[in-house]
Amino acid sequence: MRVAVVTESFLPQVNGVTNTVRQVVDHLRRTGHEAIIVAPGPGPASYDGVPVVRVRSVGLPTYRSFPIGLPDAAVHRALADFDPDVVHLASPIALGAVGLRAARRLGVPTVAVYQTDVAGFARHYRVRADLLAGAWVGRLHRRVDRTLVPSTSSYRQLAALGVGDLHLWRRGVSLDLFGPQRRSAELHERWAPGGETVVGYVGRLAPEKQVRRLVEVSRLPGVKVVVVGDGPERESLERRMPGAVFTGMLGGADLARAFATLDVFVHPGESETFCQTVQEAQASGVPVVAVAAGGPLDLVEHGGTGLLYDPRAEGVLEQQVARLVADPALRRELADRATREVAQRSWAAVVDQLVEQHYRAVLRPGPQRAAA
Repeated sequence: MRVAVVTESFLPQVNGVTNTVRQVVDHLRRTGHEAIIVAPGPGPASYDGVPVVRVRSVGLPTYRSFPIGLPDAAVHRALADFDPDVVHLASPIALGAVGLRAARRLGVPTVAVYQTDVAGFARHYRVRADLLAGAWVGRLHRRVDRTLVPSTSSYRQLAALGVGDLHLWRRGVSLDLFGPQRRSAELHERWAPGGETVVGYVGRLAPEKQVRRLVEVSRLPGVKVVVVGDGPERESLERRMPGAVFTGMLGGADLARAFATLDVFVHPGESETFCQTVQEAQASGVPVVAVAAGGPLDLVEHGGTGLLYDPRAEGVLEQQVARLVADPALRRELADRATREVAQRSWAAVVDQLVEQHYRAVLRPGPQRAAA
């Protein structure tokens, strides 16, 4: 099968959309399919042997390092030249709309993956366009052949916008990378030389992630906050949490070691359609405290595989973290259950499902390369 992936974000930007696209393309290549990536520039023109067609882009006014793809004839040319069996639209907003239009003109079926709560994103950046953004996302997804959503909350969100043919497609986790065996006593001592309980966050330091909620957590006695990641709010967060450790962005084995060395993982953002870092923490053997909203509701069973908290209730996040800090046995119990559950969610299984259940379902009648 020939798959053209039109994505709103790709390397050198590192985020959930980029990581999902990489995992999909990696597994497509390993299983004999051909792929091409169309992404906002600038950036590398290939990824592990897969061509990356770069199109014109502009940075967000409040987040210049995040490029938004612009209408560009290169999208239509790239799809026409590649002649795909299916066009995969990764979190379509701007460039995805261009890719959708080109695919429809060429008569190529489309599968769209909903991954970004654009309306919530707009609210956190104080852009008064959340209703318009929601309407735009609904319009795009109503025009594709099939939409994949990562969580039940996302399903309800798009269904309310009148989007049909919705299917649940969750994310995988790199079980060969993340695991409890990556924990480092040396790193833990470096972070918390006084023997504090290490409470960490991993992800972009941007307004929609609401990392500022960790300020109160950082004031709990016996707690050392560790923040892994980078973004436009880093400087502000460093000022507000002077005792916290900020590692900057990590990847690969360094990221896996950091995850596993945490004692408690916290994710405070309410606008997550899935929340991949929750899965990675669970795979790493770390108990999770997550907001009771969006994607985490599908990933965390309160009191079973982690703890959830109501973001509208003042002081509850600190209370849940303090509960785990005071109870190492509960930390182990929650972490063990979550690690066993996430062990079934390999990327290979998830991408196989994407190909066999979703790509094949939208293929046009006639001979297909995959059958050759």
